Amino acid sequence: MRKRKIGIPNKEQLKRELKREQKKVRRREMLFGTVESLIVAAAVAVLAAGRLAPVLQIDGSSMEPLLYDGEMVVSFRKHDFKRGDIVAFHHNNKVLIKRIVALEGEIIDIDENGNVSIDDAQLDEDYLKDNKPAFGKCNIVLPCKVPEGSVFVMGDNREVSVDSRSIDIGCVSKEQMISKVAFRIWPMKSFGPID
Repeated sequence: MRKRKIGIPNKEQLKRELKREQKKVRRREMLFGTVESLIVAAAVAVLAAGRLAPVLQIDGSSMEPLLYDGEMVVSFRKHDFKRGDIVAFHHNNKVLIKRIVALEGEIIDIDENGNVSIDDAQLDEDYLKDNKPAFGKCNIVLPCKVPEGSVFVMGDNREVSVDSRSIDIGCVSKEQMISKVAFRIWPMKSFGPID
């Protein structure tokens, strides 16, 4: 077997090799720059989603027929809540989702059939499960005046919902409020805004 002689490269060969190595370095730098940018963008998106628009998963049936167990929703941080808003709030290290029924300073009353009155005017609640009111689990004294800086919340499925009608939850203070639920993102067939 003959040994091949390795010669010293000429000037043109060195220039070509140098260009090839420079291209490799530029490609590697572009790849690392792109990966770095994607990581930063993903981190910013996660932080923004957690702070500005939390994604929440529905747990339970208290908001049926509007929201079902396992669905995922996006909510938006907000400070001026109104009657009818679906809100997420903290309670005992959990996040609960309910509908605002009465605002601060209002007097809420619920009759034995579950009909809700605010300041002696019956509330029209066409969002209730099966369109029927229910007294549900209630152990508070009625009528009840909603304290300053708080709201009275109830689930749409009144027979099973544990909400402001329970001494354990009571009226929800604005400090407990997280956000207004606004958009369903899962399942895809129900994707869209929440009325």
